[in-house]
Amino acid sequence: MKLIHTGDLHIGKSMNDFSQLPDQRYILDQMLEAAREEKADAFLIAGDVYDRAVPPAEAVKLLDEFLTQLLAEGIPVLVIAGNHDSPERLGFGEAILEKQGLYIAGASRSPLKQVTLTDEYGPVNFYLMPFVRPAAAGCRTTEEAVASLLPKELDEQERNVLITHFFVTWQEREPELSDAETTIHVGGIDNVDGRCFAPFDYVTLGHIHKPQQMGPGNVWYAGAPLAYSFSECGHEKSINVVELLEKGEVSVKKRPLVPLHRLRKIRGSLEELMEQGGAEGAQAEDYIQAVLTNEEELIDPIGTLRSVYPNICQIVLSKREQEIRLSAMQRHAIRRKSTAELFADFYSLVRGSEMDEARKQVTEETVKRVEQV
Repeated sequence: MKLIHTGDLHIGKSMNDFSQLPDQRYILDQMLEAAREEKADAFLIAGDVYDRAVPPAEAVKLLDEFLTQLLAEGIPVLVIAGNHDSPERLGFGEAILEKQGLYIAGASRSPLKQVTLTDEYGPVNFYLMPFVRPAAAGCRTTEEAVASLLPKELDEQERNVLITHFFVTWQEREPELSDAETTIHVGGIDNVDGRCFAPFDYVTLGHIHKPQQMGPGNVWYAGAPLAYSFSECGHEKSINVVELLEKGEVSVKKRPLVPLHRLRKIRGSLEELMEQGGAEGAQAEDYIQAVLTNEEELIDPIGTLRSVYPNICQIVLSKREQEIRLSAMQRHAIRRKSTAELFADFYSLVRGSEMDEARKQVTEETVKRVEQV
């Protein structure tokens, strides 16, 4: 059985006031063509279908056209809600749509929605686990919520695939992030250890925008099909083509996607970039972040550059680059701190002095007691 794995479509997203709908239509057409060429037996979308809970009408229309074309090819589609989606809106009519081969899991449920497809090697069981917050599942942490929802027993003689949307780690190693992932994972309460997915033959992950494998097993982020942040410049976007043969035989290959407009950073003085842009031809229509090296004050530099770079998105002054870089490093450092360490930082901020060892010990013991409740 051959599967196409993608996620984090974020249909309807705008970037610096530029609508991404033309770019998204272009990339969805590529994915449709890939599904045809690969003769896919199922198309899996691992959450964040839309960019926000109430998507614009144009975004809904684009998704409708894409899904209609996939189903017309006879390719079943399995979709879950991510943290950007409204579970109830995405899941509207899901029982009716199943008759057409469109399987949607909007709101979280127990037991998980299960879809079984069959090939020459027998059945493949798909388990659809949409994003859920710990409180909604009656749990303290996301990992507990996931553990409470996972099937207690799987038929180990059959092939089993999980489709889900969480921040998955592997032995405390976190996935590589970009600025497009806005969630701060305070004290690790949102982390899910990928080892809990060991019984599955393949785990279809959404939530992180860079394609990557988590651990030695078949636990994969396919990544977003488009770059949505300048921190993703240079990332090669792709979809995963997954082939399930007999039990235990799984192959995964990445099929590259080519964007309508690349995200690109350029650097130089205003005068240099104006001259460079005039010679770039079609490449000048990329989405551009310009780092200006001018020391003097400039009047409307983005308006000036837009005359040669019509899709310019950001201007960064080189003298502020270090400040921006340090800010990004601080955000990533916060993600790696425990609850006790974050409280110690807060104490220092409020009191103007470091917490002594006795207070640190009391804090750590209190956090442990709370986490065990």
